[in-house]
Amino acid sequence: MLGGKRVLDGVDLHVPATGRVGIVGRSGAGKSTLLSLVAGLDEPDAGEISIGGETLPAGRLARCALMPQRDCLLPWRSALDNAALALENAGLPRGEARRRAAPLFARLGLAGSEQLRPAKLSGGMRQRIAFLRTLLADKPVLLLDEPFGALDAITRAELQEWLADALAAEPRTVLLVTHDVEEALLLCERVLVLAAGRVVAELDVDVARNAPRRGVVTSPAFLELRERALEAIG
Repeated sequence: MLGGKRVLDGVDLHVPATGRVGIVGRSGAGKSTLLSLVAGLDEPDAGEISIGGETLPAGRLARCALMPQRDCLLPWRSALDNAALALENAGLPRGEARRRAAPLFARLGLAGSEQLRPAKLSGGMRQRIAFLRTLLADKPVLLLDEPFGALDAITRAELQEWLADALAAEPRTVLLVTHDVEEALLLCERVLVLAAGRVVAELDVDVARNAPRRGVVTSPAFLELRERALEAIG
């Protein structure tokens, strides 16, 4: 309940270790609230949430890294220092945190941007740095809330492919919230449709994704799943 309104009702969700589950639905369906509950930032009025057997809010939060819709980069810190912030929060001195974060910049296509402030970075670069910071938190569970929602279509498509590669290299348990059905189907193994706080459809994404993007999103299996999700959203 939030402000006396029931936001989620009867949601029963299991995500296996290193599994990737997408949550789609209209605005106000309860998607972001679900992430806050999983992360331990809010508590349900009824039911139980467990991550690796840990049910207390502090224990769940310790196992989750949450990437919100906005990149939330600190404007006075360089790109490298923003990425390294997760390591500093874990207790590492700034110099050591920088040394650990720096090698990942080249791997994630960010080489040369280490000393730039956020105001000098493109939207796509800012999102990659925010995701790098999320990865460096080294938590087993990633909670991604519309990570590419503010980007243009071309940059969004590029970062979807980049994220798929990054998760292949750094497997984590992922709960992805998005308005974009295609994005959820491209990145996740299972997609749940939320409407009015309830799961109204659950789709197993059994499609081949080893072809170029255009071939994947125009395949009959992909198009069928997309239509089923859109029909469930209503």
